[in-house]
Amino acid sequence: MIEPALARRIRLVGIDVDGTLTDGGLYIGAHAGEKIELKRFDIQDGMGIKLLQAAGLKVALVTGRGGEAARLRAEELRVDEFVVSGGHKLPALETVLEKHGVAWDETCFVGDDLIDIPVMKRAALPVAVANAVAEVKACARFTTAAPGGHGAVRELTEALLRARGCWDTTVGTYLRERGDDAAG
Repeated sequence: MIEPALARRIRLVGIDVDGTLTDGGLYIGAHAGEKIELKRFDIQDGMGIKLLQAAGLKVALVTGRGGEAARLRAEELRVDEFVVSGGHKLPALETVLEKHGVAWDETCFVGDDLIDIPVMKRAALPVAVANAVAEVKACARFTTAAPGGHGAVRELTEALLRARGCWDTTVGTYLRERGDDAAG
């Protein structure tokens, strides 16, 4: 459970890509002599990101490895920031926070592996996905029941927005903006 006071303080949610927003698997091949890398993304995680944005939160995808698949997904979701950190996520996210005027005590970060620990130790709300390594779970304040790439970000979104007291209004607004009169 996320404490309501902490949840209301959060202004930016940083999300690791591989193993958190995806299931961590990579499909690597070649087509016409060019390397192709494919990743699997969960559609419900995408909805979670859209709901975070609808609630007024900034979303940053922070990945240690580049790749067109992650860039295309970030573009498709229209996240506020997409950062390829080259394995150094802490300075990369610090730059994002400075750009948006957000402090570490207003930041949530979701991760799964050792590379995420330095950022998680600084974030006010460090979150581990269910299949995260033990060291990541040890520094998390919230751990999802769902594994990375299988709805973990969507699960976090609902927990965070419910703790902020804005889940129902955010969902209602989201549905009304799409023409659902039954949304209330």
